[in-house]
Amino acid sequence: MDAIPRALDGEPLTREELARETARLAGDPGLAERLTRGFGDVFKPAAFEGEPCFAPSVGQTVRFTRPDRWLGSFQLPEPQAAMAQVVRSYPSAYGPTTHERFARWFGTSSAPQAERWLRALGDDVVVVEVDGNREWMLAADVEAAAAARPQRVVRLLPAFDHYVVAAPRDDEAVLPAAHRGEVYRQNAWFSPVIAVDGAMRGTWTFERGAALDVELSPFAPLTAAERRAAEAEAQRLGEFLGAAVPLRHTPSAAGSSPACAMTLSAPRSSSAR
Repeated sequence: MDAIPRALDGEPLTREELARETARLAGDPGLAERLTRGFGDVFKPAAFEGEPCFAPSVGQTVRFTRPDRWLGSFQLPEPQAAMAQVVRSYPSAYGPTTHERFARWFGTSSAPQAERWLRALGDDVVVVEVDGNREWMLAADVEAAAAARPQRVVRLLPAFDHYVVAAPRDDEAVLPAAHRGEVYRQNAWFSPVIAVDGAMRGTWTFERGAALDVELSPFAPLTAAERRAAEAEAQRLGEFLGAAVPLRHTPSAAGSSPACAMTLSAPRSSSAR
């Protein structure tokens, strides 16, 4: 633990470089091999102490540095203030919420402890009723949430999107139980999601080749307005990947699931490869 920040005293290091330098400083050559297997046993505790952090990658190679090397005048915050900021961030993004959901996001098995952390925010949080359930919310967000109305905002969220990872997956209004396995799959895999006003309404995929094929697999048929909004999202994806904008629709076969394929044409020389 002491050697890791010392190893990062200079330029950013790759995982293998950090392992070798840490082993050298610790005087334990065998440590290098151990440090290249998984992150949990040594590197995570060091990260919890605020030592290693990600540096700019080189291609696909991840590198590490220290916050003070990366940010210059960086100072570790006071622990209680830092904890309050972390706790506040969850209801800010996902409220209203339960302390059980917060516990899962935070990574603690103690729901009572999670509730104590939320209560420690004092007047910054309030308890509201959502469909008969008591849930936590930031007091500053209550008025805006009560006034909010559906806008039919459609987003094609990528795999492992932060919203999907931490969304209240046990809430039928967010994701019907019958389709949970299509989003939260085995081996901790998260599917790309069609989100309509925050509700998960289906999954989607895309393939890149001579053309960019975007396939939507909604859990139920989309309305015409939702379909147009999904097309706009596909357009954005195509433009980002260098594909041409025009769309060609391929209707699903009779009796199949309500899926549709959108093809965004792109020249073979396109950067969409």
